[in-house]
Amino acid sequence: MNSPISRPESAGTAVLAGCGDLGARVGQRLTRLGYRVLGLRRHPEHLPVGIAGQAVDLREQRPQLPADTTLVVVALTADAYTASAYRDTYVTGLRRVLDAIEEDLPAPPRMLLVSSTAVYGVTDGSWVDEQHPAIPATDTGAQLRAAEACLQARQPEGIVLRLGGLYGPGPSRLVTSVRDGTATVPAAPMFTNRIHRDDAAGVIVHLATRRASAQRLYLGVDHEPVERAVVLRYVAELLGVPPPPVAAEESGRGSGKRCSGELLRSTGYTFSYPTYREGYRAALEGSR
Repeated sequence: MNSPISRPESAGTAVLAGCGDLGARVGQRLTRLGYRVLGLRRHPEHLPVGIAGQAVDLREQRPQLPADTTLVVVALTADAYTASAYRDTYVTGLRRVLDAIEEDLPAPPRMLLVSSTAVYGVTDGSWVDEQHPAIPATDTGAQLRAAEACLQARQPEGIVLRLGGLYGPGPSRLVTSVRDGTATVPAAPMFTNRIHRDDAAGVIVHLATRRASAQRLYLGVDHEPVERAVVLRYVAELLGVPPPPVAAEESGRGSGKRCSGELLRSTGYTFSYPTYREGYRAALEGSR
């Protein structure tokens, strides 16, 4: 079982800065633990039942936080894969949340920032963990790293969670490309690191509500880094379609990296989908 969590009689308000699909899954879990949940997003009318909303564009506005806020999870998503979009969303958005914490709350809340394994610029297929230097190889990765540094400077007790690639439940772009025959297998080995959305939400709640003293940085990945080619062929097998052909040329992006989730597992979190096999099998149930 996962480690015990704090469940006071009045858990207070949990604020989700960025409440898309992942944030909503986190919010629904937190409501079951006794928190009042407030989701910050531009269009709060799309939030699920049980999560209150505040209409705010964190790129331009400071939110208003309830005085009883005891937990803040920042899980933002950029609109475009550009350095400027990432800076506006992840760095500026986080700064506005931090400003609100400092101005609105009588005491610092527990805080978790969702980041990405993209902050590691490793491309030779080697292993990385929390001790490995985070030296981004892309401008977008550099903005994510800047957001992490901002949190660590202003809320040093906050937790940074670097998630691998999210997938499931249901068909994804990868699954669709295999089904419609447009996917290709990389000509050279390329490792990927994944985590099912349900496990990502579970990990966030687990780390943010643990009684035990937490580390300040975790990698959020499942048990098994895997070559992209293996995942594509496995999905093709599940769908009952021919395996994707091998690409004519190498991508030029190298072999990727293999991320270790050992530290996360040591906290007692139990994965519902420990590898891509269980995750994609569940995601594709009834879709063939």
